[in-house]
Amino acid sequence: MLKYVRTIDLKAFALLIFVIILSSCASRKEVVYFQDARAFETIVSKNASINRFKVDDVVSINVSTLDPMASAAFNIFKGSQEGGVRPEQMDYIVDKNGEIDFPVLGTVKLLGLSPNEAKTLLAGRLKDYLKDPIINIRLKNFTVTLLGAVNRPGTYPVNSEQITILEALGLAGDLNIKGMRENVMVIRDFDGTKVYTRIDLTKKEALNSPVYYLTQNDVVYVEPNKSLITASSLDNRATIAISIASVLITSSVLLLTRN
Repeated sequence: MLKYVRTIDLKAFALLIFVIILSSCASRKEVVYFQDARAFETIVSKNASINRFKVDDVVSINVSTLDPMASAAFNIFKGSQEGGVRPEQMDYIVDKNGEIDFPVLGTVKLLGLSPNEAKTLLAGRLKDYLKDPIINIRLKNFTVTLLGAVNRPGTYPVNSEQITILEALGLAGDLNIKGMRENVMVIRDFDGTKVYTRIDLTKKEALNSPVYYLTQNDVVYVEPNKSLITASSLDNRATIAISIASVLITSSVLLLTRN
């Protein structure tokens, strides 16, 4: 009888530990990217990366022509040239009205324009002053923020003109094993209006999502999956399991001493 009781106690304890471990494990379905993509399948993304200027953007604009003296008035530099070293060119900040104050031309509204559209606008206004100007425009405060279940959450600068959500996650060390890949949220702000879009990274259709290419100041939030929520209470469950184990062992000892 005693041996039977001890066997039941051990089985119950083992079953309890198994249930705790099983409940904290993430399945393959929860962690693998692009699960429905077939071998050698070709997918053409329908969404191009289009950054549009927003309030408080820091913009670098350089105007050049075959005659450097002719275009000099349209470029502002910090300080003066000394020892043959060219001073650093000043940047422009898009003000609350969506405008910048450009040399000679005065106010130029950039809000809502893409860099290419801004080039076209400036070229049209410069044609009365310059012949065939070359205009280079660069957004200098392009950053993205990654939060939640990623390995290195934070705000990261982007040095290129575009970045995909996968590249951004790479900057943050990828999602950790507990991140919910099928429900990643991107928060996009434009002129005070916030748009919340979710993307499923376990499906190949993610490549055609409007947020697959990120824009400046986008926030990517990775929600924790069930296994992380379970893991957060794992210590409590382990404590309970240990308590139960103690009760079972104590009961077994008492049965032994009685016999």
